[in-house]
Amino acid sequence: MSGDARDFNNIEKRTVIKFFFFLQGKAPKEIHAILRETLGEHAPSCGAVKNWVAQFKRSYFSTCDAPRPGRPKSVTTPETIDQIHELLLEDRWISPKNQ
Repeated sequence: MSGDARDFNNIEKRTVIKFFFFLQGKAPKEIHAILRETLGEHAPSCGAVKNWVAQFKRSYFSTCDAPRPGRPKSVTTPETIDQIHELLLEDRWISPKNQ
């Protein structure tokens, strides 16, 4: 194998779990043991393997994460800083909020 175990991303690991569960008929503990032997410290936990097997049993066949609601990621760019600076100069009642 030319790649390193760290080259596997989560989606690829879940695909391997799906393969072992559906096509090989392995139990979650067996799948975890195989992944631990192959990937070492980069293997998902036994609980994560059990969780994904349970999801596959419930007919959730995607190996991708579901979108999560919540606060969007904030990004600071030079353009955003310039826009805020212009707003502060235009309206003296606006003040920057320190966090």
